[in-house]
Order: sequence, then structure tokens, then C-alpha cells
Amino acid sequence: MQVVGPKSLPAIGFLTVLEHPEQGLLGGYLVLNAAGRPLEFHCTAPVRANRAQQILYGPTLGPFLYGEQIGQTLLAKEQTQPLLVCTDVEPALAVRDFVSLPVVLVLPRSPSSDDTAIAGQPNKSLRLDAGHNQVPAPAFARLSPFTLGAQKLAVLSTHEQDRQQVMDRWSPYTDHLDLQEPFTRIREAIEEAQRSAK
Repeated sequence: MQVVGPKSLPAIGFLTVLEHPEQGLLGGYLVLNAAGRPLEFHCTAPVRANRAQQILYGPTLGPFLYGEQIGQTLLAKEQTQPLLVCTDVEPALAVRDFVSLPVVLVLPRSPSSDDTAIAGQPNKSLRLDAGHNQVPAPAFARLSPFTLGAQKLAVLSTHEQDRQQVMDRWSPYTDHLDLQEPFTRIREAIEEAQRSAK
């Protein structure tokens, strides 16, 4: 008889970035097993773009900071290989270019949002094109939405194959874990760490 315990369940990663008014961006990465128990937690020191970066990176600044600088750093620290990585902030999807795991955006479930609504949009101060409606969406912002159980998800259209991988890997566990809830845990853990540091 095979024993199934918390350590034998597959893992899933959750990546998010918080914007602190004084400190800048703070990233957090939580790895849970399919039962929702924590296996790992990592967070970053604050990251802040300087004025030159804001000018030179333009609309690509968010993906650079969220995905490359923060996401890539956090995922490099993981010791448990998850089936996939979830994020609730669109610019963090840029981490997909640096990892072999499927990365999926967890979309809000609110009835007023459509499949292209995005949770946790970056602060407009990071987007130099925020006031210009005619600026086309950068390539990283093109999403391919889909539904898995009760979850609304999206992958980058440049990594369309992630959709099937996510469905194949997570379908047996869709009823085990609400994919939105762990982001609350990460935010609270980062805020607690900030309070303790003071």
C-alpha cells in the first residue's frame, strides 16, 4: 500500500509583487503542496527603478522589474520543483522566459470582469505610457485566457503551450486549492516581515 502524505503531494508555486510607497517593489514566492500546506517561502529586498531606468525601459519596465529582477531571483532560490507557477500580477509573467515551468496568471473571479481583466496591475507611475491610449500593448501583455475548474487563468500567447501543460498537470487538483488565496498569505507574510524589520 502506498502512503500518501503532505510531502508526497505535488507542489505549486505562487509569485507576487507588492508596491510599497516608500520602499519600492517587494517580491514574495510561496510553494505549497496540493493540500495547501507551505513547503517554502522566499521574499526579496525592496527593488526600486531609478529615473534613468524609467525613461529607458518605458512600457517594458514592469516586466523587467517584476519578471526578470524579482521573479527570476525568487524562483532561483526554490528547492522544491513545483508543477507550475501562478502569479496575480501580469508583469511577473515575464519570468516565463527564464524558467522551464509553465507560468500562469490567476485572473479575478468578479462578475464584472471579462477574461482579459488583470489582477494587480502595476502602479501607473511605472508606466510612462499610462496617459496615452494610442500606445499599443507590449508583446508581453498579449494573454491567452482559459478556465480550469472554477479558476480563470491566462498564459502569455508567446507560451501558448503552457495552457495545456497547466491543464494536464493541475486538473486532478483543481478542487484541492483556491489559486487566489495563497497570494493573501504572501502579502501578509511580507507585511509582517517589514514590520519585524522595523
